[in-house]
Amino acid sequence: MKIVVLAGGTSTEREVSLISGTGIYRALKERGHQVILLDVYLGYTQGDPAGVFELEKDWAEGINAIREESPSLAEIRRLRPDGDKKFLGPNVLEICGQADVVFMALHGANGEDGKLQAMFELYGIPFTGTDYLSSAVCMDKALTKEILRSNGLPTPEGYSMRIGEEIREIGYPAVVKVNNGGSSVGVYIVENRTQMEEALEKAKEYDDRVVIERFIKGREITCGLIDGKALPLIEIAPKDGFYDYKNKYQPGKTEEICPAPIPEEQTKEIQKMSEEIFRALRLSSYARLDFILQEDGKFYCLEANTLPGMTPISLLPQAAAAVGMNYADLCEKLIEVSVKKK
Repeated sequence: MKIVVLAGGTSTEREVSLISGTGIYRALKERGHQVILLDVYLGYTQGDPAGVFELEKDWAEGINAIREESPSLAEIRRLRPDGDKKFLGPNVLEICGQADVVFMALHGANGEDGKLQAMFELYGIPFTGTDYLSSAVCMDKALTKEILRSNGLPTPEGYSMRIGEEIREIGYPAVVKVNNGGSSVGVYIVENRTQMEEALEKAKEYDDRVVIERFIKGREITCGLIDGKALPLIEIAPKDGFYDYKNKYQPGKTEEICPAPIPEEQTKEIQKMSEEIFRALRLSSYARLDFILQEDGKFYCLEANTLPGMTPISLLPQAAAAVGMNYADLCEKLIEVSVKKK
């Protein structure tokens, strides 16, 4: 197959996306596919885009490890001479149009939020992951929670607001999350009103809308799904603090246990609930859902990830490995279930 692995972009998860894309690119290339790793924001300017699939080159050369802190948006926009005048880099659409499928290795704004998915659907370009509508819904944390609540599915008590509006007290500790963020960038645990106001000020860098919800103490559990079927659960246990950007992507910062060491009956309950949430959010192909499991056995869905990370230490590959699916098998499986649904 001719495959474009689309990565990079302008979100705070840019570096994560590039590492995900590199892994996918190398795995699919080793399987004999014609593969290009393309930065959606920088595009391709080294020659005629008509012949890119025939080029003999390492498209992942020069991509480095993820830093401890996410890059700033201004830093990203300086990478291209014309700044942020448009999101798609030179020749991106032309190259994607030549592919049998585009593997979406993007995360966060403009990659995971349905905009590119809608464009590809209009152009008839097959791509991995769910469709444009469910992508947009799940990127909007407030809307996701409204859908979960309307379907009687458990999610922490809270509300959304524009920064600058009056704060409604729900008690402390509380969690402040930017509405359209990812990789725990723009997430703050606050203990009082002063910390709440400080968190809102910081959140303005990423979004003008936030979700404020009750902090729930418990174990962090994640459930990957492929074709709507739940994989083994993973427990996430950061060695310090919560599962923030640094703990997610720096090796050794977090212990990830798969399958999660919880009773079988409870495992089945969370997997069953995950499949219900997958359907309620009208997801297709694959996703990953994050939960908090309280000591009393109650659990709450925190969010849905429509393009889960595919770095060497990401959770979906770990869950797939627990059922005997290696990384390259997983990449090909995600293409299979995605193309089937389009």
